Amino acid sequence: MRYRPFGASGAAISALTLSLGIDCLGRGLAAANELIYAALEAGINSYRLETADPVLAEVVGQALSNVDRKLLNVSLELGTGDGRRGSERDFSAEGMTGAIDRCLHISGLGWIDVALLEEPGEDELPQTSLNALKALRATGRVRYLGVSGETAVMDAYVSTGAFDVLATPFHVNVDWRIRSRVRAAREQDMAILAYGYFPSELDSEKKAVTLHQPKKGLFGFGGGSGGRPKDDPLAGAGTFAFLHRTPHWTAEAICLAHAMADPAISSVLIRAVDSERLNVLAAVPERDMPPGLSAQIEMARVAA
Repeated sequence: MRYRPFGASGAAISALTLSLGIDCLGRGLAAANELIYAALEAGINSYRLETADPVLAEVVGQALSNVDRKLLNVSLELGTGDGRRGSERDFSAEGMTGAIDRCLHISGLGWIDVALLEEPGEDELPQTSLNALKALRATGRVRYLGVSGETAVMDAYVSTGAFDVLATPFHVNVDWRIRSRVRAAREQDMAILAYGYFPSELDSEKKAVTLHQPKKGLFGFGGGSGGRPKDDPLAGAGTFAFLHRTPHWTAEAICLAHAMADPAISSVLIRAVDSERLNVLAAVPERDMPPGLSAQIEMARVAA
C-alpha cells in the first residue's frame, strides 16, 4: 500500500479508503469483520462510515480496536440518515452532534477524524450547525470538517475556508468544473478524497467507444468509431476504448490507478462486500500504469 499526506495535517493516509455502508452487514457480522481485517492486512488505514448506523459503528469499532487509533483515519458521513429506510437528512446542530456522540459511544473509537457532510444544500447548513461542528472539533470529538458532493454549491463551501476536507467525484472523464474545484481546494490546503473513480458510462467497451461520439443522423451519418469500420485497427482511437483493451489490466483498475496518480488526491474511496474483491482493489496501488496510458486518457478527454 502507498500513503499520501492528508492535506496540511501532517498525517499519512493510505491511497485507498474503504467505504463501509449497511450493505457490508448483509452477509453477517463475521463477514463484515473479515472484510475490515483484510483491509488492515492490505495496509489500508482509512475508513469511511457511510451512515451513523449503530450496528455498523459497533462492527467497525470492534474490528479496529486492536490497532493504534493514532494510525487510523476514520470518517463519518453526515446527512445520509442513520441507515434505516425512511430516515431523513439532518444537518441540524442537535442532529449532527447526536449522531457523532452516539457513534463514538457505540464504536469506542475515541474520536472521528473527519465529519463529512453529504452534499449540503445552499440553505441547508445554518450557522448554528457550523458552530456545533466547530464545538465538536474544539472538544476533540472531531478533528476535521469536510463536505462531499459534486453540485455547484460545493464551490461556495470550498471558498469559505471553514472545511478541511473535500470529497468529490474524480475519474478519467471528470468535468472541468470539478477539476477546477479540486485545484481551489488544494490551494486552501484541503485534503481531497475521491469517489466515483469508475463511472457507469465507462463500465463496458461499447459505452467507452461511443461516450463522446454523436448519434447517427437521419441518413446514417455520424456516430461509429471515429468514422472507421469496426474491424479497423484504429477503430476507437481518441475514445476511452483502450480502457477495455489494455492487456493484463481491467478498465476499473486503470481508472483507479489514474485517480491515485493525481498528486492532488489524498485517497480514493473504494467499496467491497467481501475480502476477495477488496484484495483485488488493494493490489492496484502496487502496480505502475503501462507507459502511454496517461497520454491516451488525456487524448480521450480532449476529444470530448
